[in-house]
Amino acid sequence: MLPAGRRALWALARPTLRQAATPASATLRSPAALRRLLSALAILEQRDGVLNTGSLSAITAAKKLGGSIHGFVAGSGIKPVAEEAAKVEGVDKIISVENGVYDKGLPENYAPLLVENIKKGGYTHVIAGHTAFGKNLMPRVAALLDSQQISDITAIEDEKTFVRPIYAGNAIATVESSDAIKIITIRGTAFAAAEVAGGKAPIEDGVDPKAESDTEWISEDLAKSDRPDLATAPKVVSGGRGLKSKEEFDRIMNPLADSLGAAVGASRAAVDSGYADNSLQVGQTGKVVAPQLYLAVGISGAIQHLAGMKDSKVIAAINKDPDAPIFQVADVGLVGDLFDKVPELTEKLSKA
Repeated sequence: MLPAGRRALWALARPTLRQAATPASATLRSPAALRRLLSALAILEQRDGVLNTGSLSAITAAKKLGGSIHGFVAGSGIKPVAEEAAKVEGVDKIISVENGVYDKGLPENYAPLLVENIKKGGYTHVIAGHTAFGKNLMPRVAALLDSQQISDITAIEDEKTFVRPIYAGNAIATVESSDAIKIITIRGTAFAAAEVAGGKAPIEDGVDPKAESDTEWISEDLAKSDRPDLATAPKVVSGGRGLKSKEEFDRIMNPLADSLGAAVGASRAAVDSGYADNSLQVGQTGKVVAPQLYLAVGISGAIQHLAGMKDSKVIAAINKDPDAPIFQVADVGLVGDLFDKVPELTEKLSKA
């Protein structure tokens, strides 16, 4: 029991202490104040001076954090790319570095470039697509910043909590990061590409450390096609091992794709058997797609394949085995010999 005099002093002091503490506590916990401290850098991809619009998904993901958003692009002749990205609504600034050595996105020199600009901007989040570019670059960036990368996320719960699939999509993990800089790659099918319209972000020159690299780009051999890009096509037809040969794959799948205006994909079994190029592989170790229509032909439906296409809006399957696992996820299924059913379907679609 305090003496009367000390009780009186404590009673007078207590409201003052409480009033002093409350605003500071409220400020620290205020979501609005926290959002002002957040800043995200969205890594944008370009090729030959053309913006990869699929990489604008990184901006969509950044918007869910609620802080400021900057875009980053590097390479030669990128002024049109930067100007296009600056039109995205919600972007506060585009940082560009004009230098041809970054055209191919080699991580050995692109990672030091990115790290210098991350440090200069004081970003709390760095976001890139879970593409070949992002998967090649971001682990090196994370290592240079002594941060743990969070890969292939499908949702953002708050500024430090993220959702990602594991075990070929059979389980979902919720990950919380305490790193000062969060290095993130996102699943493009989970975040729609931001629309290029309405924005007027300023464009600023970034820092170019001109880091030396022992790696040199020699050449590339690209498979060219007039069909839609597999990763972003609204319709995809995929063939599996049931097609039995490359000749049959081309004979059956290409006319079907043309009749639908669809991209052509393949299962890993078909790729490993030499029926299709590995750039067409859909699945856990290939491309992840989520088109409006996914038509699986002669594909049994192994979990590794399902991991790459199960988010499609409508899944249709043609297989002679009524117990094939693909029918468990298909919205529409046709049991029959694909060598009879697919040409018949193609003919009807062409007439329609």
